Order: sequence, then C-alpha cells, then structure tokens
Amino acid sequence: MTSTTPLQDSVTIEAGHSPAGEGHGDFRLFGLATFLVADGMTFAGFFAAYLTFRAVNPLPEGGIYELELLLPTINTVVLIISSFTFHRAGKECRAGQLGASRLWLAITGGLGAIFLAGQMVEYFNLPFSLTDNLFASTFYALTGFHGLHVTLGVICIAIVALQTRQGGRISASDHFGLEAAELYWHFVDGIWVVLYGILYLL
Repeated sequence: MTSTTPLQDSVTIEAGHSPAGEGHGDFRLFGLATFLVADGMTFAGFFAAYLTFRAVNPLPEGGIYELELLLPTINTVVLIISSFTFHRAGKECRAGQLGASRLWLAITGGLGAIFLAGQMVEYFNLPFSLTDNLFASTFYALTGFHGLHVTLGVICIAIVALQTRQGGRISASDHFGLEAAELYWHFVDGIWVVLYGILYLL
C-alpha cells in the first residue's frame, strides 16, 4: 500500500484529482445553456411588454412610427450569414485547421461589426428619439439590448481567435471556448430574427 503525505494530498486536491471529484462530468455546457435560457427570458419579457402595450393600450395616431425596412433587412441577412461563417470556423477548428478557423472567425467578427455599424446608421436616421413615447422607448430598449449582445459577441470572437494561435487554449482536441462562443452567437442571431419580425414586420 502506498502512503501519501498531507502535502501530497493537498496538491492532489488542488489539481482536481481528489477521490471525491472523480467521475464528475463537465458542466460547462449546462452552465452556458442555463445562462442563455435566462437571457432568453429577459428578451421574452421585452417582447411580451411590447406586444401587450400595442394590443391593450394602443398609442394615438402617429404614436407608432413607420420604420424603414431596407437597412434592418440587410442587417438581418448579415447576421444570418455570420452564423454560417461561425459554423465554418468551428468545423475548421475541429479538423485541426486553426489558420482557416481564424480566417472564418475574422469574417464573422467583421460581419458583426457591419451589423453594429448599420444599427448606428439607423439610429441616426430615425424620426423619433428615446423619450418620445412608449413605442420609441421600447424600440431603443430592445434594439440597444440586442446590440449590446452583438458587441459582446464580437469581443468573444476576437478572444477566441487569439486563443486559436499556436500554444493557445483552443485546439482541435480542446475547443469548448469556440463552441461556447458559437452557441452564444447563434442565440443572438435567433433573437434578432424574432426582434426583426416583431418590430419591423408587425
């Protein structure tokens, strides 16, 4: 029987190899999914509030503005394309083609930046301001909150791209960070599709 010293036992526990920890699964994906569900409920609250005040307490004539469709539609197409480019980045990473993965990540981040630029152009050309009425406030809250998510997504993409460099934390065999960022990005894209339908098409 091999005996261990208290110091050796301490090192073993700190390294995460204690007998009590053996057999425990990886709950990172569960944690991410829980966060996305909670975040989705926040957006659902915004959507429900907007639809409720439109149905139950309609604004006076002219209180709901006619929104231009061209720029938001282009932004929608840009985000949908970015989901495909992010998926391609993940596929290349799993195949061990980290250089190609970084290229697709850069394209995805660029598309995200284009979306944000388009949103800023729309803000500067809107016929109403944040405090005009309930519709205006809800519009800015919804699109601004989503824009914040896109901004965070672009930052995550930049971090993941750096981590795919040689010696980085992401490789063909260990790529959870990229998969987590990709799942988050698909979530943000899906939220925008719903937001686009509610704000611009209804």
